[in-house]
Amino acid sequence: MAPSNFGYSLREAGHHFRRNWTTVLGAVVTIFLSLFIIGLFVLGSAMISSVVGGVEDSVTIQAFLSDSADQDAVDEFQQEVSDWDNVASVTYKSKDEALEEYRTSMSNRNASDAVAALDGENPLPASLVITLDDPQQVASTAERIMDDPTFLEIRDGADTEGSSPSEDVLYGQGTVERLFEVTNYVRIGAAVLVILLTFVAFVFINNTIRLAISARRREIAIMRLVGASNGFIRGPFIMEGTLEALIAALLAIGALSVGLHFLMPALAANLSFLSFDIPQMTLYATYAALLVIGLVIGLFGSAIAMRRYLKV
Repeated sequence: MAPSNFGYSLREAGHHFRRNWTTVLGAVVTIFLSLFIIGLFVLGSAMISSVVGGVEDSVTIQAFLSDSADQDAVDEFQQEVSDWDNVASVTYKSKDEALEEYRTSMSNRNASDAVAALDGENPLPASLVITLDDPQQVASTAERIMDDPTFLEIRDGADTEGSSPSEDVLYGQGTVERLFEVTNYVRIGAAVLVILLTFVAFVFINNTIRLAISARRREIAIMRLVGASNGFIRGPFIMEGTLEALIAALLAIGALSVGLHFLMPALAANLSFLSFDIPQMTLYATYAALLVIGLVIGLFGSAIAMRRYLKV
């Protein structure tokens, strides 16, 4: 669309908005709903990622050590694991620290009675607590620990016949894998839905422009007879589709902003133990993406409709 045709196209699009406001309203509402749901799922995925990220950050490996383990061997193994890829830190937890952690994390009468019943004995083993850069690799890192010759000598069950190394390496087996599986499914599902809704909005713009072309065939034929260029004829339709999509995108952004303004404080108040923070960059990137998606839907939906139905 040439710059000289811009004003004419904008006026014609405005006239069509007034003459066929019900059709335009239907297009805007449908695209708004599609873009709103797209934004909702993108921001919802960001919130889920924030929650999962908090859970993932708490995923650690505990490698339990024998009471009779040589301290030099323990220090050597600790240093060895610290140098592995994907290992963020390795912390030694003594028997006394393990008992105190049990006492505080299980702060109820039964826990206190259980500790008191030990009569000064401490059955809990010392351990190495290993945090990872990428928690999703926790299983492979745990397998590497269980296969390490040094750990096999200092592990808690080394002196117990028939004891398996897997009994001395804990990271929430089963639960962690299911958590990662569910979150991966959620992310894939959100991506598929975003693509599907974008396609739905694209098709609706296409159909709206096709109906507009059908309603103005006589006018288009007259314009062609007097020598109007193809670009001159196409301009109002491209402008109409683009404005409809951009208006819908702005409405979707406004609705998401209002929704987050009321939803986030409620979530923070009722689920304070979880983090639902959405990074500002993610929020702004989502809003920008909705505008871009709206622009692309309007431009390409209009162009394809004209290519198929407007023989110019």
